[in-house]
Amino acid sequence: MKEANNNDALHLERENQRLKAAVEELSILNDISTAINSTSSLEEIIQLIVKKCIKYLKVEQGTVTLLDDTARDGPFRTMIRQADSSLDILPYHFDTQLTGWMLMHKKPLLINDLRHNEIFRSVRSENNPIETLLSVPLMLKGKIIGSLNIFNKLDRSGFQEADKRLLSIIATQSAQVIENARLYQEEQSLIHLREEMKVAYTIQTSLLPKESPSLEGYDVAGKSIPARTVGGDYFDFIKIDDHKTAVCLGDISGKGMPAALLMSNLQAILRGQCKMECSPSTIVQRSNRLLYESTEANRFATFFFGVLDSRNHEYCYCNAGHNLPFHFRDGRLLDRLDAEGLVLGALEDFSYEEKLVRLQGGDMIVIFSDGISEARNTREEEFGEDKLPQIVKDNRRADAAVLIDKIISSVQEFSRGLPQMDDMTVVAIKKK
Repeated sequence: MKEANNNDALHLERENQRLKAAVEELSILNDISTAINSTSSLEEIIQLIVKKCIKYLKVEQGTVTLLDDTARDGPFRTMIRQADSSLDILPYHFDTQLTGWMLMHKKPLLINDLRHNEIFRSVRSENNPIETLLSVPLMLKGKIIGSLNIFNKLDRSGFQEADKRLLSIIATQSAQVIENARLYQEEQSLIHLREEMKVAYTIQTSLLPKESPSLEGYDVAGKSIPARTVGGDYFDFIKIDDHKTAVCLGDISGKGMPAALLMSNLQAILRGQCKMECSPSTIVQRSNRLLYESTEANRFATFFFGVLDSRNHEYCYCNAGHNLPFHFRDGRLLDRLDAEGLVLGALEDFSYEEKLVRLQGGDMIVIFSDGISEARNTREEEFGEDKLPQIVKDNRRADAAVLIDKIISSVQEFSRGLPQMDDMTVVAIKKK
C-alpha cells in the first residue's frame, strides 16, 4: 500500500511538473503573440523575445540574428539585435560561423560541450565565454530570415530536447512577428525618406532661377529636369551690376538632401563672391577653397562659371571639371569653351584658368550637364555630344528657351523606353 502511494505521489509530481512546464510555454507564447498586435519597434520586440527566452529557459545569454540579403558586402549581413547578459557580446568569428552553419543546415543546433565540439574548432579559445548553446532557425515561408540563439544553460546538465522543442516553437512564432516589425520599420523609414526628399526638393527649387535675366541684346535661358524628385544639377543667373551677369551650371555629387544642402552652400558662396566684383577665376578659386573647408572629402561639384558683359559683348569664363560648352555662330559650331580646372571641393587651393569669348550677332553658347551627353537608349548607346550641333543648327532662329526644350526632348526621344538615369540641365546664351 505504501509503495502504491509513493508511486501515485511520484506520478502526481511528474504531472505537476509537466503542467507547470506547459503553463510556462503558454505564457511565453502568449507574450510573443501579444507583441504581434503591438506597435513596438523591431528592437523592442526582439528584446522581449530574448528576455522571455532567458527567463523561461534559464540561460545566461540570448541573441537574435537577422539576415539581410540586400547587403552589398555579401549575400547576408548579420545583425545582433539583443543580448541580455552580464557577459560580453558574442565573439565576432563565433557569431559568423554559427550563422554560416545555420544558413547551410537550416535546423536546430544543440551543443553542450562547445570546447570539444568539431563544428566550432576554429574559434575555440580560452577567452570564449560560451560553453553550451542552442540555436534554432527563424523560418518564414520556407526561407531562413535569421536565428534565435541561447547560450550557457544555468543547469549544469546542459540543454535538453525539451529546451530545443520549446525554442523551436518560440522561433516559429517569432519569425512572423519579427518580419512584421521589420516591414513596418522599413515602411516608416520610407515615409521619413519621402519627407526628407520633399524638404530637399523645396530647397532645390528655391535655389534655381524663377525667371531668365533681362539683358539688352541677349536672350538667356536655363532648364533642369531632375532624374529623381531631387537632383544634383544646379544653374544660376547672378546679377553683378547693370551690365554684368554671372551665368553658371554645376553638377553636384550625390542626390537627395546631401546634394540639396551642398547646392545651397555653393549658391551662397557664389553669390557672396560675386558681390565682390572679382574676376571669374578669383571667384571660382575662392569658392573652391570655401567649399573645401565646409564639406566632407567625398563631396564635390563639377562647375562651369562665366560672366556675361552685355555692354562689351564678352563672356569671361572658368571651368571646374565640367563638360566643355559649345560656341555657335549662325548655327554652326565655332569652338568649345576649353578652359581647364579641377572639380570644386577636391583640393583646398587651385588656380583656375580664365578665358574670354567675344560675342557677335547670331552667336550662341550652350552649356549642359552630363545627363544630356550620357543619356542611354535601350541598346546601351549614349546620346553623346555630337548630336548637339545639328539640333542647334536646325533651331538656330529659335529663342533660347525653345532651343533648350528641343535639346531635352531630343534626348528624351533617344532614351525612350528607359528611365532617366541622371539630371538633365541646359543653359543657353544667345546674342540677338
